[in-house]
Amino acid sequence: MEIIPAIDLINGECVRLTKGDYAQKTVYESDPLVIAKKFEEAGIHRLHLVDLDGAKARKITNDVVLRRISENTNLQIDFGGGLRSDEDLKIAFESGAHQITGGSIAVKSPDVFKRWINDFGAEKIILGADVHGEQIAVSGWAEASDQSLFPFLENYLGLGLQYVICTDVSKDGLLQGPNTALYQKILKAFPEVKLIASGGVASFEDLQQLEQIGVYGTIVGKAFYEGRVSLEQLASFQK
Repeated sequence: MEIIPAIDLINGECVRLTKGDYAQKTVYESDPLVIAKKFEEAGIHRLHLVDLDGAKARKITNDVVLRRISENTNLQIDFGGGLRSDEDLKIAFESGAHQITGGSIAVKSPDVFKRWINDFGAEKIILGADVHGEQIAVSGWAEASDQSLFPFLENYLGLGLQYVICTDVSKDGLLQGPNTALYQKILKAFPEVKLIASGGVASFEDLQQLEQIGVYGTIVGKAFYEGRVSLEQLASFQK
């Protein structure tokens, strides 16, 4: 299982929100590159970089931070948050993103998202499926959509998409454990998917459980920043 630490960005700083609420913000590091280098030095390979300013503005905003981290580490960065246009994707990839994550765009502008899969390649695009229950949420989780998770996944996986980040919004930032039952259900329905679990990880045991059910990767945020899981424990999953 790949451990994928998260760095969420507001005003260029490393922050964490609770349940996607911008009013519940904690700043953990003013310079995200410091954190990114710690992950790399521990032997971690990947990074989930989220432009929360971009999610609000609906356009890429923290590309300078993306570039700094990509130029000063060897981490494979997946970048998301507010990507809406071809120009946004061009900036993200030119700034060093290895992959991009699209969530709201896949719900609201499916024709654009499908074209991205064709133009940039399925291996470069991650589908972000943020859920309340089994309903897709959009726009930084501020809105519910009318789409159900499983038809939504089936639609895009049928186009050759390989990677899905599934975030249970009700779990995110609460340190109450991940929704393993939902992930097992997804893997049973779509055994070929490279499923990345997100939201709720609170302990090393949670990570072991997610590895056992067969997820491809797990995003870890608040559990690390709050000292619930150490760098050494995260690195122990890396080959």
